Amino acid sequence: MAINVQISQATIHDLEDLVIIFDQYRAFYQQPSDLKEARRFLFEKFEHRESVIFVAKDYETKQIIGFAQLYPSFSSITMQRSWILNDLYVAPKHRKLGIASSLILAAKEYAIRTQAKGLELSTANDNASAQKLYEQLGFKRDEDFIHYYLTL
Repeated sequence: MAINVQISQATIHDLEDLVIIFDQYRAFYQQPSDLKEARRFLFEKFEHRESVIFVAKDYETKQIIGFAQLYPSFSSITMQRSWILNDLYVAPKHRKLGIASSLILAAKEYAIRTQAKGLELSTANDNASAQKLYEQLGFKRDEDFIHYYLTL
């Protein structure tokens, strides 16, 4: 299936359409559908400038078919900004068309424009297809650090 896709940085004007695909993303991770809370969460990200979101839109229908969300982070050691590519999702019927790669490349270009040290992401140990894509795009597996997480 050939599709013409436009990648752009999301604005508050994309909120209502973004809520729908964000809810689908959360459902993919076995979270209950909650459009109201998804809208509140995303609105706050725009309102407080807490994240940067890139969207992939079908050029003809203008429907959002994928997105990537970046959160800022900072390195005290190097005194530089870094970006965490926290969310990446493409609607199932639009996968394997290079849309995820295009979203990641948009995130990379944004990181370069903002003079960031780098772009970080994580994925499940068993997500071999994602790992392959990330490595094809130049990401390196962190072999130096073990990451921990404290659930509160």
